[in-house]
Amino acid sequence: MIGRILAVTQRELKSYFVSPVAYVVIALFLVVCGLLFGLIVLSTREASLRYLLSNISVVFLFLVPAMTMRLLAEEQGSGTMELLLTNPIRDGEIVVGKYLAAVALLIVMLVLTLYYPLMLFWLGGNPDKGPLASGYLGILLIGAAMLSIGLFASSLTRNQIIAGVLTFAILLVLWLSGSLAGNLGGPVGDAAGYLSINDHFQEFPRGVIDTKDVLYFVSIILAGLFLTYLSIQSRRWR
Repeated sequence: MIGRILAVTQRELKSYFVSPVAYVVIALFLVVCGLLFGLIVLSTREASLRYLLSNISVVFLFLVPAMTMRLLAEEQGSGTMELLLTNPIRDGEIVVGKYLAAVALLIVMLVLTLYYPLMLFWLGGNPDKGPLASGYLGILLIGAAMLSIGLFASSLTRNQIIAGVLTFAILLVLWLSGSLAGNLGGPVGDAAGYLSINDHFQEFPRGVIDTKDVLYFVSIILAGLFLTYLSIQSRRWR
């Protein structure tokens, strides 16, 4: 099983880097992060990455749809999904393999940003290592959660553009639900507040790792993968 998952992951990673998608996404990510890093350091005069890590999550709102929109939508649009489903590979292995490929690309992007804390140390700064580590953990968790949502959205359509727009719409609703919670009130407001993906992330760059926040992101990841699995399963009955 692991071998088949890794085969799907390897195949998907190759398709990422054969096309311009990975290079464009990584380049845009590094350019935006570089601009934010420079502006934040100049304005705060602090040897800290807390504000940068807090803003990277906003960048994911726009980059995650580009990273995930082709994962399953392209397979369905080109007709290769039917060939993939007829291979001796389980639907769950397809889902996990493609998801791991997207997470691997995310990790590559985050590793490249380690240049910023190294620069701070090199320039004589002493950023707090605790909030730095927890901040990167938070970024990895929120990015992984968003990727699972994008994978699910990509499984719902044959059109990559529609998949990207749908991913952005879902992520935006989850991002803004915390702001809506205060206006709704009652059980509905409590539910909207709990669903806020941004509220569950905010403590990580401050050095606080709360179990309920970690469980929230893990739950989103598992829910996204399970819904994607059900979506692929439904194709067998169409």
